[in-house]
Amino acid sequence: MIEATHEHEFEAALGLPEPLPPGEKLLWQGAPQWQRLALHAFHVGKIAIYFLVMLAIQLAYLIESHASSSAILMSIVKSFLTGSVALAILGAVAWFSSKTTVYTITDKRVVMRVGIVLTLTFNLPHKRIASASMKNFHGTVGDIALCLYPSDRIAWVHLWPHARAWRLAQPEPALRCIKDAEAVGRVLLSAWSLEHASERVVTECTHSSELSNQPKQGLPA
Repeated sequence: MIEATHEHEFEAALGLPEPLPPGEKLLWQGAPQWQRLALHAFHVGKIAIYFLVMLAIQLAYLIESHASSSAILMSIVKSFLTGSVALAILGAVAWFSSKTTVYTITDKRVVMRVGIVLTLTFNLPHKRIASASMKNFHGTVGDIALCLYPSDRIAWVHLWPHARAWRLAQPEPALRCIKDAEAVGRVLLSAWSLEHASERVVTECTHSSELSNQPKQGLPA
C-alpha cells in the first residue's frame, strides 16, 4: 500500500519518518542536483531564452519607434532586471527543493521525502511499483520514474517537481536529476526483481545504455 505522511520536525533517520524495521536494508540515498533540477524541472534555460527573445523584440520596437538612446537603455535595463529576478527566484526554488529532498531505496521500498514548506514522505513498496523507466541527461545525471498501479494514484500536485513530465492522468513519482542514475537504476532493479521474482522484467531506457547484461533484464517497464 502506498503511504503519504506528513514529516515531523524530528526525523528518526535521514529522509525516513521512522527507523527501518529489523531486516530491512538501506541500499541507497541521494537528492537531486539543484542545477539540473533548475534546468529540467523548472526550465530555467528555456525561460532565459524566452526573456532574451523578448528583449530583442523590445529593442527592435524601440529602435523602430525612434526612441532616444536613454529611453532605450532604461527600458532594456528594466526588462533585463525583471527577467533576472524571475530566473533567480526559480533557481532559488530549485536549490531549496534539492536541499529539502531525500530519496531512499531499501530492499523493500522507495521512500521520497519531499517538500519545502509542507514536507511529505511517500512510501512506495516495490510490490506496488508496476514498472520504471530512466532518462539520462548529459553525463551521468538522470531521472528514474516509477509507474504505480492504477489503484495507487498520487496527485501530480503533491509530487511536483518530483514527477515524470506530462504524466498527468496517472502521475509517476520520479527520482529527479540524480547523480549516477544508471548505477542507482541497477540498485533499484535488483531490489525490485526480488519482490517480483515471478514476473517478467523488461527494459525501458531513454537515452541510456542497458542497466543489465542479463537477457530480458533491466529497469522494469
